[in-house]
Amino acid sequence: MKPHRSEILGRLAKFVNMDSDGLRRYMLQSIMDAHEFTVNSLYDTVSQRYQVSRKVVASMIGYICSSLGILHVNRESYKSPKIYVLREEYADIARSVLYGKI
Repeated sequence: MKPHRSEILGRLAKFVNMDSDGLRRYMLQSIMDAHEFTVNSLYDTVSQRYQVSRKVVASMIGYICSSLGILHVNRESYKSPKIYVLREEYADIARSVLYGKI
């Protein structure tokens, strides 16, 4: 069962409001800019600004994918890395939460 847009909005707002150092906002912004990414590509982007490990980035991607539900996972083969895609139906919600237009 797909979550309602209001549930996604509430979860995203809570996720961004708990941001103490700007990492969550920056990751969400990077996800919106990239639209399609892997853990390594997002780690490369985030590690230029924040001193974080690959595990931290992978963990936060997993949380965003499973708990927030705004990402879709594609995998071409068993050995290839997972490709995460921002779901179009939730991109506007993510943008409004990120820029404070809720």
